[in-house]
Amino acid sequence: MLHKIKYLLVLLVVLAFPAQAEYDNAVLCLAQNIYHEARSQSMVEKVAISQVVLNRVNSRKYPNTVCKVVYQAIRRDLLVVRDLCQFSWYCDGRSDHPSDFDSWIESVRVAALTMALKVDFTEGALNYHAVYVNPSWADKMRLTIRIGSHRFYK
Repeated sequence: MLHKIKYLLVLLVVLAFPAQAEYDNAVLCLAQNIYHEARSQSMVEKVAISQVVLNRVNSRKYPNTVCKVVYQAIRRDLLVVRDLCQFSWYCDGRSDHPSDFDSWIESVRVAALTMALKVDFTEGALNYHAVYVNPSWADKMRLTIRIGSHRFYK
């Protein structure tokens, strides 16, 4: 229960400044992705995963906002179709609100940091995957870098 209260307090603080509402919303969406995709990974890996989201925002192939990129999925009758999302955590049926408060706070900080950075060490990567999987699309793309347990492609 305490973690839910802390989570809500962070949301209230971040959303308390209406002039920055769009930026704050993007930070929270990016933090959700960091939390679910890389909360146990190194800081560099978290930033790299975030950079892929930002690279997609800047690509014509993907939606033009952070939240639309993070929550991009196939929907039927307004419901997300399981296993047809850009990021598996969003439609895996297991992910919920963050339960690890420290990891959530770090995810918010990394999201804000990544959005402020002007350097992209993924070399424009638009995709990534964990090293323990071998998706069919990986053979059709160019590997740009491996960071920790993820491979990045464009």
